[in-house]
Amino acid sequence: MTTHIDRAFIRIKEGQVHYRTYINSENTSKLPIYMIHASPSSSLNLSPLIQQLGRNRNIFAPDTLGFGDSPPPIKDIPNAEDYAESTVRVMDALSIEKCDLYGSHTGAHIACELAIMHPDRINRIVFDGIGMFSEEDKKDFLANYAPEINPDEFGQHLIWAWNFVRDQVIHFPYFRRTPEFRRTEETYPSATAIHNVVVEVLKGLTTYHKGYRAAFRHPDKERLPLIQHLTLCAASEDDPLKAGVEEAAQLINNSDMAILPAERTLEGLKKKSSLIMEFLNRK
Repeated sequence: MTTHIDRAFIRIKEGQVHYRTYINSENTSKLPIYMIHASPSSSLNLSPLIQQLGRNRNIFAPDTLGFGDSPPPIKDIPNAEDYAESTVRVMDALSIEKCDLYGSHTGAHIACELAIMHPDRINRIVFDGIGMFSEEDKKDFLANYAPEINPDEFGQHLIWAWNFVRDQVIHFPYFRRTPEFRRTEETYPSATAIHNVVVEVLKGLTTYHKGYRAAFRHPDKERLPLIQHLTLCAASEDDPLKAGVEEAAQLINNSDMAILPAERTLEGLKKKSSLIMEFLNRK
């Protein structure tokens, strides 16, 4: 029985897609959970939750195209549907016929489209934070949140990456650096945790913005009502996107709503995992 997270690659037309997996031979008769991570990092950020959920289900968590160790999308301006289409090809390559689906932030918008486009491949859905922004905010985020970045001969992109990741845990959105947008001090991670995300951002330096912008352009208010699956609209208590949980739940006919414990402590992580599994296993 595997007791740790493994890493591997599978190939689709864009190239080799990197994924993390937690396989327990005792779970092979159960539906796996396919997890789609948030921007701007990779499936690395899901590792603590993978470890917990993997006690009950087999887990597959790829790096989305353009993030982490996966290749970029083919299109210069991909949308959420494009990411969903590539996701189902990853599922095919992994021989996943049907799964429970988890999506966080950008991953939630991709999960939404995957469920609409391929409803027969999905059982239940968990949205762990989904941005339900006003049209004004979406325009602001498209203009200011995820700039295109390229390596700089003086290394300024390295400084940018550190500040980009650090500032996201101080303010939301990070570019509105005024008191009303400041997050609580309890959410501030260690320098090591920031470094780990920075490394992932640098891997996808020239393409990270594509996933962000696809999420900001996603017509979520029109698309969420098309979901037919039982869906948990949730967010951790320290997630700045928790404000959108209620609105998302109201748009999906067959949905539950929850504010989950933060993952700052092992106790909170275990409780969050337990609540997600309770939803997925409910008769």
